[in-house]
Amino acid sequence: MDKTSAVPHVPSEPLPELAEFLKPFQALFRRRESQTAMERYLSGLLTEHPVKNCDTLADIVPGTTEQQLQGLLTQMIWDEAALNQQRVQIMRTLKTEGDGVLIIDDTGFAKQGQHSVGVARQYSGTLGKIANCQITVNCHYAERTVAWPVTTRLYLSKAWCADMARRQATQVPVAVTFQTKAEIGLHLIDQANAWGVRHACVVADAGYGDDPVFLNGLETRREHYVVAVRANFSVVSSRQTTAEVERVEAWLMRLPRWQWQTIRWREGSQGWLRAKFVGIRCWRVDGDGTRHVGWLIGQRLTRGAGEWKYFWSNFPLTTPLEKMVEYTHRRYWVEQFHEEAKSLLGWDQYQGRLWHGFHRHAALIMLTYSFLVWLELRERERISRRGRPRRAFSPSA
Repeated sequence: MDKTSAVPHVPSEPLPELAEFLKPFQALFRRRESQTAMERYLSGLLTEHPVKNCDTLADIVPGTTEQQLQGLLTQMIWDEAALNQQRVQIMRTLKTEGDGVLIIDDTGFAKQGQHSVGVARQYSGTLGKIANCQITVNCHYAERTVAWPVTTRLYLSKAWCADMARRQATQVPVAVTFQTKAEIGLHLIDQANAWGVRHACVVADAGYGDDPVFLNGLETRREHYVVAVRANFSVVSSRQTTAEVERVEAWLMRLPRWQWQTIRWREGSQGWLRAKFVGIRCWRVDGDGTRHVGWLIGQRLTRGAGEWKYFWSNFPLTTPLEKMVEYTHRRYWVEQFHEEAKSLLGWDQYQGRLWHGFHRHAALIMLTYSFLVWLELRERERISRRGRPRRAFSPSA
């Protein structure tokens, strides 16, 4: 049985809600052909077809061809950075609680060949091993009950940046030089700030939290942050140079149980998520011995033995521990985005090799995802339920 026969084909006319959402973006696409290709591409991404590349989408999306969809990603004239910026401006106008955080995280795309831009044998946390893959660093905006992507950037290894033949073959811009993932993350935060994305703090996993370049870069930008760190993260109890440097694991293990308190941070499908936490004011130590005051936060299970987690924050002394705990656990939003953008929208199925093709595909994925967020928020406002009034932004049923 043909795969496409079990999947509903896309309507010939644009979905009314999608057409309404895309109307402000039409000016970025100069020609009618590119406007149509963009709408048809997004309509294809929204289907339940299991494979989403230009070839398969052309089979189920009427009014377009594989050549037109490929041209949208590689040849037609439009600026993916301008599209991202305008999308962010629209998302910023949504009626929300306004207490968002910026999440920096990366994700990997497994690849078979060697010719796609940025592909290399490298460690991917998504895959959990060293594998042949591409890696992109992402910036995500997240409130307690709504989240959406801000921007993304492909990571290029030193070997890739130094290989002029591969750079030319994949059309990597001359201005793109080697940057660590932490440096890319800081660049994405600068971009979010330039676009006016207001936020309470920055959140990241231990891959960034253990990097002093990232933490010092945030502090230079006067950003508050709560980041995960590993067990060997170095802290001291005093700014004095004679104070003994310790691993956070050893320090927290010595604390008496009565100092830990139960904090719940989010209501899940099976009740409130909760754990035991403790916050200690101390100093982190850079590799050069420089010391920075902040909060060491420990997390352990409420009962029994289990994995301990560690966090570092530069929030002021008066900041409640509950607030920092809730902020750092918003990181699940970006993990959800990675999973849904790949499994539902085909983010990891781009088959092209070019730098701008990769980022154009990513921009259209983020546009599609933002449409779904926009649609859900609109439905929340429209649907009224019996009983006690729901909070304006409580999760939909």
